[in-house]
This record gives sequence, structure tokens and C-alpha cells, in this order.
Amino acid sequence: MTNENHNKKIAWTTLAMMAFSTVWGFGNVVNGYIYFDGTKVIFSWILMFALYFIPYALMVGELGAVFQKSEGGVSSWVDATLGPKWAYYAGWTYWACHIVYISSKGTGGLRAMAWGIWGNITHFDALPTAWVQIATLIIFLFFCWIATKGLSILKTLATLAGTSMFIMSILFIIMMFAAPVINPHAGFNNIDWNLKSLMPTFNWKYFTSLSILVFGVGGCEKISPYVNKVKDPSRSFPKAMILLATMVIISAILGTVAVAMMFSTKEINADLNNYISNGAYWAFQKLGEYYHLGNLFLYIYAWCNVIGQFAVLVLSIDAPLRMLLGSKQAKEFIPRKLLKKNRYGAYINGIWMVVILSGGLTLAQAIVPSSTAVMAQLVKLNSTTMPLRYLWVFAAYIALRKQTDKFTSNYKMTKNQGLALFAGFWCFFVTGFSCLVGIYSPDPFTLFLNILTPIVLTALGVILPIIRKHEDKN
Repeated sequence: MTNENHNKKIAWTTLAMMAFSTVWGFGNVVNGYIYFDGTKVIFSWILMFALYFIPYALMVGELGAVFQKSEGGVSSWVDATLGPKWAYYAGWTYWACHIVYISSKGTGGLRAMAWGIWGNITHFDALPTAWVQIATLIIFLFFCWIATKGLSILKTLATLAGTSMFIMSILFIIMMFAAPVINPHAGFNNIDWNLKSLMPTFNWKYFTSLSILVFGVGGCEKISPYVNKVKDPSRSFPKAMILLATMVIISAILGTVAVAMMFSTKEINADLNNYISNGAYWAFQKLGEYYHLGNLFLYIYAWCNVIGQFAVLVLSIDAPLRMLLGSKQAKEFIPRKLLKKNRYGAYINGIWMVVILSGGLTLAQAIVPSSTAVMAQLVKLNSTTMPLRYLWVFAAYIALRKQTDKFTSNYKMTKNQGLALFAGFWCFFVTGFSCLVGIYSPDPFTLFLNILTPIVLTALGVILPIIRKHEDKN
């Protein structure tokens, strides 16, 4: 029996690969390059991994080891360390962050489809923004209807698309470095390696873009259920996280260099929104040209993205809602009408709440000048809202370390209590600061949305327990 259990344990290298495919993607490379003046992002990536990502991953490991039997993820950790009401707010934050994310998946899926059909974005971007947003709303409503049917095949599609996108990202780097050998006269950019071109300028623009990097490296709490499934977790998990960080930083640096061979910062800054919305597609289009394969790589990437965006759209409508409304700890704070399920087990009134909020955001963007600007706007809005859920990871970790006599674990990030608490507070501060200053935008409407969206979602999160309290009194 012991040998059987031992054989079921996964290797630490396997865990590192699982975490890598969860955390990292090609979009992170492109966004970092665009927002941080090209190769200057390399220095920022190194700082982000050393001072934020590694301690973050190790904290997740400790929380996962302590609460290895919990199935609710971050909400369960917060419930055990801070109590049920805070667990409700943790679950609410996780769900509320996905309201913006859902809007971006519909918009991103439609754009990917345009690339996949025409091989360019000219026809799509020529359409009036109102038409595009109405089409996005129709697609969103269709997938909300699918979410009410409880279809599980989409989980398989999302996994398949995620895996293929991960493979495409790695292949891009390998093939881009091989391209100058195969096609030396393709007109690659020369990269300036002097210190001045690599050191970022620490100005207001730099700090308001930090949330892009925080968003890029976040999400490793998804692997917490596997902490105690590795052999010798107290030694293996830190090794897996160090290997993960090494792979991510190598991918970030090599990916940045590969993109720098294609696009100069001068041309990006001259048409920023276009590159934010279409940079990844142009990169695969150019890669195909280098290998004399036309738009082959572009079409593969675009259709992988279509499947991925729409599958993740359905999962983002359904999964965070189930985490919030299905949580034992949160149910006493949720109005009873929102807990109603249909015959497929879907929270039907909860889905209507998603329709109103995400649909409202989609329609609000109909007044934006172009669909390219809409996409760029959603990228920035996502980067300032999605990382807010990481705050609960650090809050739970700080509370855990303050109650060391109550909880036991076979793995700890560090035995030094002061260092552990400092790491927790530091990561909490970096996340909160990045999200707060990231709200700023020189565009008035983007700034308005960045301020209004968190306020509306926070207010709704506060109002729901009040409604439930009133229901219980009656």
C-alpha cells in the first residue's frame, strides 16, 4: 500500500511544468515588451521574479501544505485563518475580478476570429465600434446561455487550447532564434545591448504599468492542491518553484529578445493601441514570412486563440460563480434568490447578475472610438482588477503565520517568523500599490472606467450581505 501511494506521487519537475503552463503565456511577453519600452522590460522582469514571484509561489506552497484537504482554494484559506465573513469577501473579490475578464474574453475571441478568417484585421477594425460591441454582447449572451446548460466539454476545450497556446509560445521563441540562420536577409532588428537601452526609466508611466507585470506572473495558487502530492514536499516544492521561476524568467528574457528582433519600440510607441491589440498576431504573421509559410502560423495561433478565448469565457461565467455561491462559508451572506439553481445545476440568477454587469461594461464601451482602443482598454482594466484577488492569498498567509500554534505543516517557506511576515506584507503592498496606481490613464474614459468598475463591484459586494441580513430578519 505504501509503495502504491509512493508511486502516485508526482515528481517536482512535473509540478514545475504544470505551474509553468498555468502561470505563463506568450501574451505576457508581448504586453511586457509593449508597456516597458522594449528590452528595458528584462530588468523589470528580473526584479519582479526575485522580489515578488518567488516569495509569492513559496507562500502558496505553505498555504497549500497546511490546508491540503480544503477544496475551496483561497476562500477556504481565508475562512480558516480570518473567518467566514472574510471568506465571503475573498470569494466575492475572485468573482468580481472576472466581470472585466469576461468582457475581455468576448472581445478577444471576436478579434481572434477576424484574424483567423481574413488573415488581417483591416475589415474588423473598419467596422463601427457600436456594431462590434453589439456583436460581442450577442456572443457573450450566447455563451451565458451555454453556461446555464452545464456543458463539461468546454473544460476539455479550454485545457486543449491552453496547452496548444503554451506550445505555440515555446515554439515561437525557438523558431524565432533559428530564423536568422534559415533566412538571414529577412530584415531583423539589431538589438542595442548597452546599459542605457536595458535600464528602465523609473517615472510615473513605469509605476502605472507595474500591474501588467504583477498580472503576468500571478495565478500560481491554482497549483496549491498538488503541494502534498509531490515526493518529499518540504524539499521538492521549493525546488519546483525555483525551477518554475527559472523557466519563466528564461522564457521572459528570450521571448523579449525574440520580439525585439521583429518590432522596434519606436514603431510600437507610434501606434500603441494597435500593438496592444494585435501585436501577438503580427508576431506569428512575421514568423511565417521568415519561414516562407505565409500566414500558416498566424492562422494556427488565431484559431487556438478563438477556442481558448470562448472556452475560458464560459468557464469564467460559471466557475467563479460556483466558487462564490457554492461556498459553505459564504452562503450565509448571499441573498437566497442568487442561490437558486436550474435543473442543470447552474446558478441561474447568478448568471443573470453576470449578464447585467459584464453586458453593461460591453455596451458602455460602444462609445470608444475604435475596437482596437476597446481591446487596449480591457487589457489595462484587467491588469488593475484581476491581481486584487492575490491580496487574499497574502492576507491569509499573514494570518496563518500569526497563528503558528494553531496550524501545522510539513513545509514552510521559512522558519524565520519575521522574514515570513515581511514577505507577506511586502507582496500585499506591491500588489495593492500596482493596482492602485495602475488605475491612472491619460485617456479620460479609460480612467473613468478604471475608477468606476471597482467602486460598483465593491459596493455590490457590501450590499449583498445587508440584503441577506434583511431576508433573515423577515
